[in-house]
Amino acid sequence: MKYPFDCLTDLVFVEEEKQILPADVILVPGGSHTEPMSMAARLFHAGMAPYILPSGGYNRKLGTTEWEHFKEIGLSLGVPESRILKEDQARHTFDNARNSWRVLQEQHIEVKRAILVCKSYFSRRALMTYQTVFPPSVAFQVLQDDRRISRQNWFLDEEGIRWVLAEAQKISTYFADHIPNWVKQSQKR
Repeated sequence: MKYPFDCLTDLVFVEEEKQILPADVILVPGGSHTEPMSMAARLFHAGMAPYILPSGGYNRKLGTTEWEHFKEIGLSLGVPESRILKEDQARHTFDNARNSWRVLQEQHIEVKRAILVCKSYFSRRALMTYQTVFPPSVAFQVLQDDRRISRQNWFLDEEGIRWVLAEAQKISTYFADHIPNWVKQSQKR
C-alpha cells in the first residue's frame, strides 16, 4: 500500500486493459468535455467499431444537447454522420445507459462487446451503470480521458480530491437498490 486512500483510487478508477479489442459500438456517456468524443473518433478511424453512440440531453452550459455537442466533434474529426447514432434525451447516467440500449435495439445492432469512453474519475460509475442496464452477455472495455484527473494524480490538488470523493460517494449510493438484483442474477447462473 502506497497511501491509506489507495482503496478510493481502486473504487473510483477502472483499471484499463492494455489492448483495446474491436467492438460492436463505442459508447460515450453525456458530458461537456471534448476529449471522450475525440477518443471515440480515433477508435472509430482505427476500425475498432462501426458505430459511435454518444448520449446526452440538453446541457445549459453547452446551450444544446450533449449529443449534438459530441456529434459536432465527431463530424469535425471525419466520422460519417451515418455512423454516429443518436440519443439526445438522457438527463443522468442511468438514462445514458437505458436510452443507449434502446437505440441499439431499435437499430437492430447486436452488441456482444462495447467500448465505453469517459472521464477517468467517472469510469467506475459509468461502467457499473452500463453493466446494470445492458445484458450480462455484453463485455465492456473502458477507455478513459485522464488528462486532468487520473488515478495517478487525483490526490495532488483540491479539485481532484473533490471530484474523486464526490464520485466515491455517488458510487456508494447510486447502486444500493441494484445490489440485491445483482446477487439474485448471480445465483441464477
